[in-house]
Amino acid sequence: MVLKDILSISGEPGLYKFIAQGKNAIVVEHLETKKRGSAFSSARVSSLEEISIFTEKEEMPLGKVMDLIFDKEKGGPAIDYKSDPEKLKAYFSEVLPEYEKNKVYISDIKKVVHWYNILQALNMLVKEEPEKTADPEKKKEAKPKKEGKAKKESASGGEVKKSGKDKSSPKKRPAKPKAK
Repeated sequence: MVLKDILSISGEPGLYKFIAQGKNAIVVEHLETKKRGSAFSSARVSSLEEISIFTEKEEMPLGKVMDLIFDKEKGGPAIDYKSDPEKLKAYFSEVLPEYEKNKVYISDIKKVVHWYNILQALNMLVKEEPEKTADPEKKKEAKPKKEGKAKKESASGGEVKKSGKDKSSPKKRPAKPKAK
């Protein structure tokens, strides 16, 4: 799943969308209520794109886990996150059998399922498209960009315009005679 710009703020319910960067905070919008607010630097803000789940082999990005849930549910909603903990563990084992049972807690499973249901209800689950292999013939057709004005390099390594004046070095003023 593409989870870019979707945030979780510690201590705040639900998910948020990144809107803008301010001087001392970021502006976010709650996905469900559409209310905008600020998340200050003291708040723990996590991008869903950066979160991963421990597995027996390596960490799996949250987006891929959401893809697995999406495939299992055929695009529908997942189990309720308030379900019995044993049901949640069994459900998560069906989705991701190789998850590390000692490191992934029930609270983590609840968050993943809850976040999935929020995104599914808002139709924000967009599958990641596999990278297309570059066609070698298309590379040949691509033309390099032309440079606007020709630039020369001065002896000092700075760029000089066509006029020949070196604006990168400061102008030298004649030394003033010292008063005796």
